Amino acid sequence: MRCKEIWVQRYPSEPFENEVESDSEDPPLINYEDLFNEVQKHKFLYSKLSEPYLCELVYLIAARQRYRGFLYMMQRFGDGCFRFVPALDILLMMLTHQSYPAVYVEDLKDMWNYMGKVVGLRETVKEKEVEETKKIWERTFDQPYEKAGGGIGGELDKVILAKPPIYWEVSDVDVNTKYKSMIPRFLLEVCVFVRLNAQMKATNVDTKHNFLRLRMVRCHRELKLNQSFPNFSYDSWRKAWHLYCEFGTRGIMVELRGRGGHFFKGSKLLNSKEFYWNDLLKAPSIALTREIDQVRIVASITPPVQAPYLLKCVPDRVTDDSGAMISDVILKLNNHRPQKGRWLSRTVLDHAGRECFVVRIRVGGGFWRRGAETPSAVNREERIIEIREGSWSYVAGSIGRAPEKVVGTATPKECPEQWQAAWHFSTGDELLINWGSSTSGSGLSFCLRSQESSDSSLMLLRGRKMQYQEETSKETRSKPADPDREVDDGFVTLVRFTEENPTGRATALLNWKLLVVELLPEEDAVLMLLLCVSILRTVSEMSKEDVGSLLMRRRLKEAKLGARDWGSVMLHPSSSAGASPYLQPWYWNANTVIAQDEDASITRQPTSNYSPVDGGDLLYKRGIIT
Repeated sequence: MRCKEIWVQRYPSEPFENEVESDSEDPPLINYEDLFNEVQKHKFLYSKLSEPYLCELVYLIAARQRYRGFLYMMQRFGDGCFRFVPALDILLMMLTHQSYPAVYVEDLKDMWNYMGKVVGLRETVKEKEVEETKKIWERTFDQPYEKAGGGIGGELDKVILAKPPIYWEVSDVDVNTKYKSMIPRFLLEVCVFVRLNAQMKATNVDTKHNFLRLRMVRCHRELKLNQSFPNFSYDSWRKAWHLYCEFGTRGIMVELRGRGGHFFKGSKLLNSKEFYWNDLLKAPSIALTREIDQVRIVASITPPVQAPYLLKCVPDRVTDDSGAMISDVILKLNNHRPQKGRWLSRTVLDHAGRECFVVRIRVGGGFWRRGAETPSAVNREERIIEIREGSWSYVAGSIGRAPEKVVGTATPKECPEQWQAAWHFSTGDELLINWGSSTSGSGLSFCLRSQESSDSSLMLLRGRKMQYQEETSKETRSKPADPDREVDDGFVTLVRFTEENPTGRATALLNWKLLVVELLPEEDAVLMLLLCVSILRTVSEMSKEDVGSLLMRRRLKEAKLGARDWGSVMLHPSSSAGASPYLQPWYWNANTVIAQDEDASITRQPTSNYSPVDGGDLLYKRGIIT
């Protein structure tokens, strides 16, 4: 241990361990009640200050600047205010300052009498005290007191603060950097405050027909969040929007619009201002002020931090043993040599719609010749799953070849006693699946074993667990539970147990029905995809149903990129009343968010449009559900 080595070097005569003398029968009891109470106050310190952006330098510089402003405000108005409630970023700086006692006492010796008015971390405060602190701050600096990453740090009396809708934390390592096709995803928190100028009140400007609209610069062009003018004030700053955005959205745009555009319907654009992320990151306090026709707007952000990866599999054409799509185009390029083998194929897209991997499931072998020969189903042990890294190499339109590099495989194997299916992964892991006695699948259970020695263990839990569970209201809890709901949604949570997290920590969420994966950077994306596809293959075979639309063998039409990119924007619960499911975590409304815009003819006649060259529908039914 490095700490022990340093101690021995500096204090060789003093033992590193704090041991009681062995000849003492009754060790002295030391009662440090004040010290114990102080430790008890900070018991939940980590949960308060665990957001990953708190360690970013640009955030700390801005927090230090606001902490200085907070001390100045206390010194100036300390006699007239009963209590001061620090925001979260200010509280962090105060605790850091207090960790250097001598410096802390020296710096604050002239205002020591006021420091007792500061609300501590575990103290409960009243909303009136919070509002008083906000008013003094606004009167002093003419800026909103709260900001992105700088909400109220204490606990409000009789008020339950909503938790953020996203799960992000600091990851020490990203094991997916080895996959060149994967691009990290970065998220930031955004707060927008609005205040009306007093000149509007003096000139009696009519604003009842005007409103503000928030839009994204990129990635979510369908987003339109409106706020009417009666929601704002001349005397104080009001929070208009609180949301979480991907850095790829580039920024936000606030529009001033007037009701009654063309033919007195809709609205017309009067003015607009943009807030770009890069400009905000260069600002001293990570906040910028803009003015639109006597309306003042302040936007603040937190530094972008890496967020969980989002991957989904979409149907694609059947491929042969070489990875080329079954098509007349490929046949001509091969000088009309028949294409050998038949594999179901799925394209893996990331949050921005980029192709990352190609998943292939072997179904049949042999050739197709008109009137002479058709592909036949392969044995169960030959129905392997493989994942290739990269995107398709297109030769004509949507016809192409799969990438050559195979990065993962799953092979069926004989299952041990008490288990009904077993898969061996090229990663060295082994997946065991049990269907149970229930026909509905409520007895579905998993076991993931690792052949390699590791300092952690894994567990697959059916349903959404830990942070992926949706908080239920009193009305929801009072309703009778649906026993099949958790089974039908197809979710599986991956929980990892380590020395740092002995009670377990969820690191990935899978939906094997929809073939969707959310994973932290520390989890291998290929392993998660193998788990997802293997579970779907097994459940389809056991239930004798195509539960995950594996029989679909045609590329479907996706929503246009940039219209409402998956996971690009999420609203904070305080701003999400009646919000679209596309502005909430995807797993709250998975079927709606992941649904694809399918052609109506494909939906009505799913088998009539498939070429017999593919091998026929019976071949795939035998390979998937029998």
